[in-house]
Amino acid sequence: MVQIERIIQGGEELFLTAGIKSVTMDDIAKHLGMSKKTIYQFFKDKNELVIALVNKKLKEDEDQMSDIISRSNNVIEEMINMLKCSEEIFSRINPIVIHDLQKYHPEAWKQFQDFKSDVLVHTLEELLTKGIKQGYIRPDIDVKIMARMRVCQVEMGFNTSIFPVAEFNTWTVQQQFQEHFNFGICTLKGYKLLNQFKNIKDE
Repeated sequence: MVQIERIIQGGEELFLTAGIKSVTMDDIAKHLGMSKKTIYQFFKDKNELVIALVNKKLKEDEDQMSDIISRSNNVIEEMINMLKCSEEIFSRINPIVIHDLQKYHPEAWKQFQDFKSDVLVHTLEELLTKGIKQGYIRPDIDVKIMARMRVCQVEMGFNTSIFPVAEFNTWTVQQQFQEHFNFGICTLKGYKLLNQFKNIKDE
């Protein structure tokens, strides 16, 4: 079990910096200081390793979201905290990873898409519904539409044909999207609290 975790970790370290397609099993073996034969005892090919890695990352993301929600006092704080924890993730991910996943690893990509629709959208729907009850989110919004829009917004931020990496910083794009979304759904009460968290004094 320890070996499997070590191999997945090694693959993750290389994939996040160089993309998936350009990394070979030889590269991973060399990075870990083990034989390729040892890796093949646990994973029949790179695709199987990618699937295992995606499973691991999605579980971590789900746990992280649950932890943030449980530690936050209100919906605005949840949104701010989720933005902060996303910063580290986005800053480490090479946009090529998303492209490679979609193009070369359809099974792993499907897992990501299923997670997006089942977990992310559902979590956002609950968060927005709770925010309406707390008076921070506008009651006239359709939570099902807004939740799906937000998830698609995040995905679009990774689209290098729309936001070329030579011209745009991936994290800056995501940050702009997040702020646009947050201020667009807030009531005046929510807007004031959002400004407090951003350390902006009301004029």
